[in-house]
Amino acid sequence: MTREPAADDPLPRLRELCLALPEVTEKLSHGEPTWFVRKTFVTYADHHHDDRLGFWCAAPPGAQGELVAADPDRFFVPPYVGTRGWLGVRLDVPLDWKEIAELVTDAYREVAPKKLVARLDAAGGLAGAPPDMP
Repeated sequence: MTREPAADDPLPRLRELCLALPEVTEKLSHGEPTWFVRKTFVTYADHHHDDRLGFWCAAPPGAQGELVAADPDRFFVPPYVGTRGWLGVRLDVPLDWKEIAELVTDAYREVAPKKLVARLDAAGGLAGAPPDMP
């Protein structure tokens, strides 16, 4: 018997956003769902070394400091990859899925090959997020 995810479980929606991007694959890494486009760009963090449910993602230069300073209740410096500018995003607080789609897309842009970023741009630039996404 397969367990259905809880209605408030953010993992299925995060997974949908990540897998909507060109040539993304999902694998377990360190026991957590992780999304790759040749290299890791997002990893789920279900209380991974702390009390937070969230995800860690690649971020453009300066974004980590800016977002953590602006809203430390939603954003944090994740262990291990935080020193490389990665961003931690809490999923156990009220969520803005359009913003999460933008963060996931930005993470993808940081690590994807240029040809895949161009493919994303040709498709509208924000995979998995229709214009009316709440």
